[in-house]
Amino acid sequence: MTTPKEVKLFGAAVSGFCTMVHHALRLKGVAYDYVEVDLKNKTEEFLKTNPVHKKVPVLVVDGYPIPESLIILLYVDETWKEQPLMPQDPYLRYKIRFWADFIYQKMMPVSYAIIQSEGEVQKKAIEEFLCHFKTLEDGINKDIHLQGPFVHGEKPGILDVILGTCGAGLKHFEQILPGVKLLDKELVPQLCSTMDAYAELDIVKDTAEMLSQYLHVGQQDN
Repeated sequence: MTTPKEVKLFGAAVSGFCTMVHHALRLKGVAYDYVEVDLKNKTEEFLKTNPVHKKVPVLVVDGYPIPESLIILLYVDETWKEQPLMPQDPYLRYKIRFWADFIYQKMMPVSYAIIQSEGEVQKKAIEEFLCHFKTLEDGINKDIHLQGPFVHGEKPGILDVILGTCGAGLKHFEQILPGVKLLDKELVPQLCSTMDAYAELDIVKDTAEMLSQYLHVGQQDN
């Protein structure tokens, strides 16, 4: 397979799904162009890249669009072999995909329910989220067994990219929702430690600094 020559990411600074793709590309050392998408006024150029869902992120590689963040993460790892984000062992790869899907299908929808609700409904959503969080930590400890500061061991991988980005989002939720505690270090100490280690990576800080310029523009426009 020839190395791609032109890589372009369509995204939005407010989207954690897009941030995951930034992180994966930077962990791989892939040079790419970034196009900030105005979610309230999507261009024809962008809509042609994802006519079905019309959502960010979309990675365009040599003219071929790849939508949906989890699919993009797996594509990036398979396309650029340096600095692998997935282990070689087929069983571990399967387990990592399983728990990645668990985060997407179980945890993310409940996290949105937390921020969109209040009172007893919000309380129930928080309880459900923390239950899923505990299931995730127990499952990763049982199924993956890698030693190091990250889920994938000494170096971050796809689960770390997903969890680390989600961790930043959960901190934001805690800041804007008084009294809500989602990052419970007593309940999920290892995952909290992993997310803290991920937050200290240079690629995470550099991405945040780069995206901040678009956030500031958005705030000025509102």
